Amino acid sequence: MDPVLPSHLSQHHCVPCEGGLDPLTRKEFAPYLEIVKEWEVSSDEKEIVREFKLKDFKTALEFINKIGEIAEAEGHHPDINLHRWNNVKISLSTNAIKGLSVNDFVVASKIDLIPLPTQ
Repeated sequence: MDPVLPSHLSQHHCVPCEGGLDPLTRKEFAPYLEIVKEWEVSSDEKEIVREFKLKDFKTALEFINKIGEIAEAEGHHPDINLHRWNNVKISLSTNAIKGLSVNDFVVASKIDLIPLPTQ
């Protein structure tokens, strides 16, 4: 597989991961975090998380549907939590390796490109 340059994350596509690989180490995922700056790494370093506050419930649902379109196109699906009617929490992890892969950062970078309505 060709290496994914951090500056080109959103131009890449996810590659199937069926296990057999090690999760990214902090040193390996640090350059990707520089691109998806709004995302945080969980304390166990197994997922990246970002919270969005949308204008209203309807806008939050529309945003979730756009994330779903990205996830389906990439074959890599985040956990999505809609709470307090307009807050959306997205968690990305690669289940097959029980940790982070480049796929998580590719999807995060594409989610970051979704235009958010102003409050």
